[in-house]
Amino acid sequence: MINEIIETRRSVRKFKSKKPDWRTILECLDSTRFTPMAGNQFTPRFILIDDKKKIKKIAEASEQEFIESVHYIVIVCSDKRLTTNAYEERGEKYIKQQAGAAIQTFLLKLNEAGLSTCWIGHFYDEKIKHLIKIPGEVDIEAILPIGYAWEKPKKKRKTDLNSVLYFNEYKNKRMKTAKKMNV
Repeated sequence: MINEIIETRRSVRKFKSKKPDWRTILECLDSTRFTPMAGNQFTPRFILIDDKKKIKKIAEASEQEFIESVHYIVIVCSDKRLTTNAYEERGEKYIKQQAGAAIQTFLLKLNEAGLSTCWIGHFYDEKIKHLIKIPGEVDIEAILPIGYAWEKPKKKRKTDLNSVLYFNEYKNKRMKTAKKMNV
């Protein structure tokens, strides 16, 4: 079942007007609590937005008109203080990894629940921070407009594993053959 959820998840930019149940979105968000975190410090923060005026302004701040059509947006943020205090410079990398892992978990749970989204990474941080009162030390990681897909998304072109897999060294395409043993 997990393979089907992973393989059928798509970025959707055209949504039905049907409003999702916000409780379903919360159930999907709840699953992110099981995402691995450095030092078990949960850095992601989520803001669920249903205010149509704010959704319109977020669409403008991200230059993504299709966002205006949804009833809900989740803004994913990272409160980096705990992780950077514990891991200093390396903590910055951990925060991004943790946010990505939490977002992916959320995307898969949304797909399992029959909902769709598109991971938006292009936006004007300061405009959105000002609009929804996000403190300066908190980073916005992603914008996720949520709804029901207008149509079944097209099948995704798969990357060939052989084009991205190496063995023992970067660009090494072959696995060493095991030496024969005389037994």
